[in-house]
Amino acid sequence: MASRMEVTAPCIILNEPQLAENIGAVARVMANFGLRDLRLVRPRDGWPQDRSWASASGASWPLDEAQVFEHLADAIADLQLVFATTARPREALLPILTPAQAAGRLRAAAQSSLTSGVLFGGERAGLETADIALCQGIVTVPVDPRFHSLNLAQAVAINAYEWRLTEDATPPVAFREGPPPAEQAALQGFYDQLEQELDAAGFFHPPEKRASMVRNLRVAFGRAQLSDQEVRTFRGVVTALSKGRGRVLAKLAARQGPVKSR
Repeated sequence: MASRMEVTAPCIILNEPQLAENIGAVARVMANFGLRDLRLVRPRDGWPQDRSWASASGASWPLDEAQVFEHLADAIADLQLVFATTARPREALLPILTPAQAAGRLRAAAQSSLTSGVLFGGERAGLETADIALCQGIVTVPVDPRFHSLNLAQAVAINAYEWRLTEDATPPVAFREGPPPAEQAALQGFYDQLEQELDAAGFFHPPEKRASMVRNLRVAFGRAQLSDQEVRTFRGVVTALSKGRGRVLAKLAARQGPVKSR
């Protein structure tokens, strides 16, 4: 019988969690299903919170090792695959997965030595569309539409349980053909450069639509799961286009000549 292959389990990212007790309950279910990498983005009441350890009922290691971030982009910067959990996909045109489907993809990614995470929104408002646009897929639990609200720890438990079910002794499955996807930090650098140049070119018009246009661009590139080389190539394309625009403007200025004083 083949031995189980050691893989890097996905991390759990809680974006703006509110209640310390819920964070502790999340740590408890993470421990139940073999997850330990917990990342917190702007917890409402700061960190650490003693009530979290009390709610964890002895499952202290995810809390002891928890990382805290001010910005979501920093929390996922080293990851190559991130799924957002939400009951309302909203405008983001990303693949919609059940927890079981997402777990299968996360397992395949882990067996291909890719880093991954599952993102959960705060108890009150969930995830914003801008947060979802940083991810590569949406996980939606098939609950009764008459009441689709899940407790934070319940949502984590369902996804962690499905992840655990994918653990077996079968040979590793290739995540995808070709080179692995780039880390989120590389993508963020590309997004920043592209959006800066598009701002300079006047692309985002009218201004009130800028946020939705930025989100749509990020979702499109996120779906593509670009490799590091592809990110570098696109950044080179943006640089070449911006330099070309600069040369054109310089030529136009030269043709007009100096402004004569009257």
